[in-house]
Amino acid sequence: MPPLLIRLVLAEVTRWYAAGVALFLTLQMVDVLSSTVSKLLTYHPPLLKGAAAFLAILPTILNRALVLAVPFAILLAFSRMQRDSELKAISAGGVPPLRLVWPLALPFLAVAAVAFVNADRLVPAGLSAWDRAWFSIYDIPPPPPRQERYTYAPPGALYYAGRIVSEPGGSTAQLQGVMVQRGQETLTASLGSWDAQKRTWTLITPWITRPGQPPRQSTQSVTVPQNDTLRPPPGNAEQATTPELRARAADPALLPADRRAATFQLARRVADPLTAVVFALAAGALGLLLRNRAAAFAAVLLFIVTFYVLWSTVPGLATAGALNPALAAWLPNLAFALLAAALAWRLR
Repeated sequence: MPPLLIRLVLAEVTRWYAAGVALFLTLQMVDVLSSTVSKLLTYHPPLLKGAAAFLAILPTILNRALVLAVPFAILLAFSRMQRDSELKAISAGGVPPLRLVWPLALPFLAVAAVAFVNADRLVPAGLSAWDRAWFSIYDIPPPPPRQERYTYAPPGALYYAGRIVSEPGGSTAQLQGVMVQRGQETLTASLGSWDAQKRTWTLITPWITRPGQPPRQSTQSVTVPQNDTLRPPPGNAEQATTPELRARAADPALLPADRRAATFQLARRVADPLTAVVFALAAGALGLLLRNRAAAFAAVLLFIVTFYVLWSTVPGLATAGALNPALAAWLPNLAFALLAAALAWRLR
């Protein structure tokens, strides 16, 4: 394809892309403001505290805007060129339609690189700072770290806690929903405590069950040995650095759900930025088939809604083990890559 024609197409797409990034940044910031302005009015934080919170969330909404603006720019640029018969003139000049699509991937590779650096370096730190900023606005300390569904099974025993809430210092923790099975005896309690220095669990007035006997509730707390290591909970995977995620994904001592969450986030930090390239190919092929601006706007909405449904559904499937975590992270991109291939076949 002639270089001049490539420059004309890219110039048209670039103008719409700049408008799209500004539009999606504005929409997301309005959404953040609408969900937080009542809290700001209630707690009256200093201006610097409020500004710090919104600066912390900017890397996250910037990455979304960089990606979502891609189908907006390409579909509307091609709809304008369709309306003015420019695409017909290009086709009449002997340029196959698909040759307009492939060059679109190149500039959006640069966008993907920017989004990757942002997702890898700035977004995790920003999300963590966002949480800290709001606890500062509320003037309360952050909640203590906690772990859900802890299980430890040494030979001949089983220890389970529905929740472990770590206390300052790291040597003790509160237990909720506790069960201890040792030999023929099972102890269950709503509450308990873990002393890592003494290597014991203490169950508060537990129910005691033995074979051939009715369950009975102890009138006193019961202390049992527990030789596992009290580890700090892994924390939110979205806020972890990439080296931390790699360590979690390879740590056999973590719960499977925590390892899957780390693996998923590692894959998503690569997959999400590359969505810009996949969107460019799919939107470019679709834009060549649309004949008016109304259809282009409808296609933009369809792209965004479909992507968001897939993107917001796969984390739960990955953490629960219903999908391979890496496959789940790449699933939205794979779906739109298949769409691009089908549309390219239609335009061949």
